[in-house]
Amino acid sequence: QVQLVESGGGLVQAGGSLRLSCAASGRTFKRYAMGWFRQAPGKEREFVAAISWSGGSTYYADSVKGRFTISRDNAKNTVYLQMNSLKPEGTAVYYCAAAQTTSSYSHDYDYWGQGTQVTVSS
Repeated sequence: QVQLVESGGGLVQAGGSLRLSCAASGRTFKRYAMGWFRQAPGKEREFVAAISWSGGSTYYADSVKGRFTISRDNAKNTVYLQMNSLKPEGTAVYYCAAAQTTSSYSHDYDYWGQGTQVTVSS
């Protein structure tokens, strides 16, 4: 079993940057692909980015491609989401999740964190 705890959210002005972290418990972290999702008020949860267990493959939603970077440090059991050039529509609760396979579909993910709030002011 994997437990996930996100951190790094906050309030930032449009155009600014934030780096989210997701710390995982358990020795099996490196066996899991990891993903970031977000959910804005009144909207469905949506895929943001994913990374394979080795870190060799990454995937991004079109809306964040070129601005966000997902990475992982298996020695530290941590996955990161560097977010640059943030836009007001990026305001949401951001969740990290662990899956057996790299995927953009939330139903493929077995474990979820509690989320961290990101607010982008215009």
